Amino acid sequence: MSQETAEGYRVWAVPGIPEVAPGDDLAKLIAAAEPGLADGDVLLVTSKVVSKAEGRIVEATDREAAIDAETVRVVARRGALRIVENRQGLVMAAAGVDASNTAAGTVLLLPEDPDASARAIRSGLRDALGVNVGVVVTDTFGRPWRAGLTDVAIGAAGVRVVDDLRGGADAQGNPLSATVVATADELAAAGDLVKGKAAGLPVAVVRGLPQLVAEEDGEGARALVRDARDDMFRLGTSEAVREAVTQRRTIRAFTDEPVDPGAVRRAVAAAVTAPAPHHTTPWRFVLLESARSRTELLDAMRDAWIADLRRDGKSEESITKRVRRGDVLRNAPYLVVPCLVMDGSHTYGDARRDGAEREMFVVAAGAGVQNFLVALAGERLGSAWVSSTMFCRDVVREVLGLPEGWDPMGAVAVGHPAQEPKPRAERDAGAFIEVR
Repeated sequence: MSQETAEGYRVWAVPGIPEVAPGDDLAKLIAAAEPGLADGDVLLVTSKVVSKAEGRIVEATDREAAIDAETVRVVARRGALRIVENRQGLVMAAAGVDASNTAAGTVLLLPEDPDASARAIRSGLRDALGVNVGVVVTDTFGRPWRAGLTDVAIGAAGVRVVDDLRGGADAQGNPLSATVVATADELAAAGDLVKGKAAGLPVAVVRGLPQLVAEEDGEGARALVRDARDDMFRLGTSEAVREAVTQRRTIRAFTDEPVDPGAVRRAVAAAVTAPAPHHTTPWRFVLLESARSRTELLDAMRDAWIADLRRDGKSEESITKRVRRGDVLRNAPYLVVPCLVMDGSHTYGDARRDGAEREMFVVAAGAGVQNFLVALAGERLGSAWVSSTMFCRDVVREVLGLPEGWDPMGAVAVGHPAQEPKPRAERDAGAFIEVR
């Protein structure tokens, strides 16, 4: 849709709306207030009165429990403040649970389906007044990086909620490639200037922008909720770390989409922050970015594995099945071979202490690999750590031209997951804890 410029518009609050009670017909209450609506107007209705009319008032001596019930996931938490995604898909403080303008011991929940609420009000006004207006249900939000609150659209009907200018050009002829205007939010904010939080004016009208009003109800304000895949700020800092750790999964099937080498290097930067003994840096990461390097390594490893299995007396059928397990590496578009180096390690001269010294370095290498896998998950890349290079280190060093002191510690297949992983089986953390 191309942007249409208005010479001006008016916005005013509608007086005379009585206290709303559960079961009230909100469209009739608004019509009775004689708002003077005309075709092309936009009606802005505060969500509180919609919630009251729909009976979204619940007894709650503990507001936190009500917030818990409305929360789908916690986005960020700081002290008692929680930013959450609620059951309507909105990301906001306290799930939209409101203890103001309601009787003591009760709280107001947001409308169950704000778009449906807007459609019902619009239809009721058309029946009562014979007008074609747009309706926006509004609520108050804070915004990332900005102080203060403003009203935004959480429900809409008959309103073009976004003005997509991509593909057009600005006044200087420059192409517009990313501009999508949230017109419904702009309308909501304009109405908030005249409604007021304590003035008992829950409804406002905008006139002069008929180009934003449609004949059909339209897609509703749900279209303003950013898809998770496009949300670069889906979690707070600490929540993002926990999410990456808990959601890291072993991925064994990848798409053909190329892997961004920069993303892998950022993951390596995270890997080398792991703890290590004696202020050493025991990690090295060999990045196999060419198909030729991956094929040469995997072919040599396969030949070495087959030779080992034949020495073990395995049948050819058994060997074929076992070798097929390596397909996760062969089918990945990107491979990484993490290596352990013992530079800086101490030699004590007895097996017990020398063995413990190596174990310290192995633990540090494992911590680096875990950091690496978690960071890849944060980059939206799937991965699978496979131990196979540990069984043929000499072969790996020879094919990749690595120094003698580099010990390959498995290989990591990296790529874009071909499908969503299955839910992880729940593990009771208490089963892994002993307290003394």
